[in-house]
Amino acid sequence: MASHGAAVAVALLLIILFGVASPAASGARVFGGDASEHGLTRRTEAEAREMYDLWLARHGRSYNALGGEYDRRFRAFRDNLDFVDAHNARALAGKESFRLGMNRFADLTNAEFRAAYLGATVPNGGRRNVVGERYRHDGTDEALPEKVDWREKGAVAAVKNQGQCGSCWAFSTVCAVEGINKIVTGELVTLSEQELVDCARNGRNSGCHGGIMDDAFEFVARNGGLDTEEDYPYTGREGKCDLAKKEGRKVVSIDGFEDVPANDELSLKKAVAHQPVSVAIEAGGREFQLYESGVFTGRCGTQLDHAVVAVGYGAVEKGGKEYWTVRNSWGPGWGEGGYVRMERNGSAATGKCGIAMFASYPVKNGPNPKPAPAPTPVSPAEKCDRHSSCPAGSTCCCTYGVRNVCLAWGCCPAKGATCCRDRAVCCPSDYPVCNAGSRTCAKSKGSPDTVEALPRTPATRQRTSIPELADLIFSF
Repeated sequence: MASHGAAVAVALLLIILFGVASPAASGARVFGGDASEHGLTRRTEAEAREMYDLWLARHGRSYNALGGEYDRRFRAFRDNLDFVDAHNARALAGKESFRLGMNRFADLTNAEFRAAYLGATVPNGGRRNVVGERYRHDGTDEALPEKVDWREKGAVAAVKNQGQCGSCWAFSTVCAVEGINKIVTGELVTLSEQELVDCARNGRNSGCHGGIMDDAFEFVARNGGLDTEEDYPYTGREGKCDLAKKEGRKVVSIDGFEDVPANDELSLKKAVAHQPVSVAIEAGGREFQLYESGVFTGRCGTQLDHAVVAVGYGAVEKGGKEYWTVRNSWGPGWGEGGYVRMERNGSAATGKCGIAMFASYPVKNGPNPKPAPAPTPVSPAEKCDRHSSCPAGSTCCCTYGVRNVCLAWGCCPAKGATCCRDRAVCCPSDYPVCNAGSRTCAKSKGSPDTVEALPRTPATRQRTSIPELADLIFSF
């Protein structure tokens, strides 16, 4: 009986956990909203609270019940749960092409979500002063592939997470630069969004307070490149620009950027067929917040507030609905592993959620800059005493001394040299015998094999303090 009870408990837990993601699996009680149309009932308060507690555990969240935060967050969760259930009921009935889910944004109101996770600052109309012609669709182009997915070609790095920092513009920029670098050089190098957040303050770029891809591309081109993510890792907050890394570690470079002709999905398709393209969209809607899978055809406008990357396009096999494959920066737990398929070739010239309004791409024509050579190590000076020294690789020779104390030093320009008694010259180690009269050096005493002696130069002497000078005098 105990085993049977445990099995029942596990079954109930699975129903609660996956009821939202799979409405058909949990019977007629999982949907709200359209209950009268589908003969379904709203989840009970107890069911919703149990789901919320499991959701909190799954996402590692906890709230203080005494302060009322738990109840506030639960009310947002319950409201989103009703919204998701109602939408998925319509999807189950074939009235929607995409599904919603209780993802990591599920206990945020839509206003809270928009305030924390959006960050593109594209003005209405945008700035289109670098419109490129290379991808303009004029009706005479070569046939483009029916499907493109730059992930399959190794030109897209793993999905990243911007956190609660309005840095989507930096993630969009970096993904596009990583893509063109892979296409041109054959190497996928994961680059630093944090360098853009900290250092790219040109134009409308303002760290976690938003930015725009055109200005970020301009920064990368003008700076001569961008550092790697490994060397300049993402922190999710604004920091002080690391000038040493910005100026000295330019791993991947671009030559410039161009804009795709606006409000033209055919030109955007041509661009995406050649490389990943940065795009701006309106992503603040509740359906986008809770998107889980399918071709997104939800409600959205053209108030561009989020930056993403179009990394491909295609059409679903059943029904032929066309879509863009879009990489987001909200982590792999959102959408289809961090991606969203957005409706393509709809009725609006601006594209779904304005995706065709402000698209741009980096231009790269050649290899990356060669890494700067490592600085030549400086050999330490040859110390004669605590006051005098000679250049590295030389020999200290006493020029004048009293008893066992040398008062003046000279430098012989050879390592391990013999210091001659005339105090003016020295002999190299392979000709160690001094001939003071002729100022020559011999291999051995009496050997006719000689070379000219090496002249000494004065050693470098530090200024001697009064106490040190007194110590030197009293040491005689």
